[in-house]
Amino acid sequence: MRKRDFDKIKVSPSWAFNQDRSTNKWTHGYHRYPAKFLPNVVEKLIDLYPPEEGGMIADLFAGCGTTLVEAKAHGYASIGTDINPVATLITRVKTTPIDPIKLETEYNAFIAKFANYDSKAFIDMPTHKRIDYWFKPEQKYKVAFLYQCANEETDDKIREFFLVAISHILKNCSRWLQSSTKPQVDKIKPDVEPFGAFEQHCQQMMQSNKLFYEHLQTHNFFDVPCRIIEGDARRTGIEDASIDTIITSPPYVTSYEYADIHQLTGYWMELFDDLAKFRQKFIGTSYSGKTSLEVSGSKLATEIIKALDEKSHLIARNVATYFNDLNQVAEEMARILKDGGYACVVIGNTTIKEVQIKSAQVFFDFLRGAGLKEEKIIKRNIPYKLMPTLRDKNTGRFTTLDNKDCKKVYPNEYIIIMQK
Repeated sequence: MRKRDFDKIKVSPSWAFNQDRSTNKWTHGYHRYPAKFLPNVVEKLIDLYPPEEGGMIADLFAGCGTTLVEAKAHGYASIGTDINPVATLITRVKTTPIDPIKLETEYNAFIAKFANYDSKAFIDMPTHKRIDYWFKPEQKYKVAFLYQCANEETDDKIREFFLVAISHILKNCSRWLQSSTKPQVDKIKPDVEPFGAFEQHCQQMMQSNKLFYEHLQTHNFFDVPCRIIEGDARRTGIEDASIDTIITSPPYVTSYEYADIHQLTGYWMELFDDLAKFRQKFIGTSYSGKTSLEVSGSKLATEIIKALDEKSHLIARNVATYFNDLNQVAEEMARILKDGGYACVVIGNTTIKEVQIKSAQVFFDFLRGAGLKEEKIIKRNIPYKLMPTLRDKNTGRFTTLDNKDCKKVYPNEYIIIMQK
């Protein structure tokens, strides 16, 4: 099989969308999310590789639901999976428009409850110890009140809408360093008042919901099916040969960062109580317990693991786990795609211990090994505002300027398009 040299692929300017503001279109701005999938990339892929009439779009790493929102906005049925319950909550809310009049009525009733707030009622509340670590008492009591009010809602759509608004403001209202994607305390961070932050973000969400609701209503897309599953991309449970188009973006090799980044929501909403166990679910995590350095299906992957092993056996083992997990994902994609269907995979490379982790090339090998054929490979620059540019030279994880081992990365990524 002919070797594909990704290094010779030139950047395609038409895929950069440098001036694009699509992250705030429809419901995409409901919740912050690291390395967010750019909606315009998804929209362009849907236009180029649309499902057949009555067909289905899938995203195996649904994240905060960008693919599913765009699919619904374009009138196509969709299904997504994500291992992270915070992500599935966000996606479910973003893809579920609510009657704007009803939502405004419920919102006004919600904020009217602020007049009844009494901090003394929450002083003895049982909470996870990490909540007390991240939140000062007054902020903690007010967040607890917001959470209590949200859970009093009897309509699940309304309740989850408010829960996503609360989740979004947790970082702002905590001691978490605002400019950092990794858990880090800001000792001089000014206090943010949770009620005001909630009101402001809710109003923005309500405006977005109204636009999305009216768009779907106008185009008769309101009842277009959309389903999000909390599940594993390696074993989705999606029916064989049922998907016309896959549009997805696998996590970087340091994917367990998603567990850390969403810990505030996880603790508050009791989605987990042990962060280490939660990390074990993620693709390629060092917490998986796997020890093998063997990787099948890609000669390049074997070379990368060998180079890493000379510098760190532990990191080599983790990257081998990541590659083997991606190989399973490639096989799963081939299984669920219809004959003639397309897999569009947006994936980036990184560097760890000065070894290039060429995830895009390796995943391409896996997809070919699963029986898919190359349609097109696109290289695009990522707008810096969407991707942290500082990474630790040794671990490849996001970091900050105060880390002596930080390295500035000018990010780009590949869009691998394969056909079954």
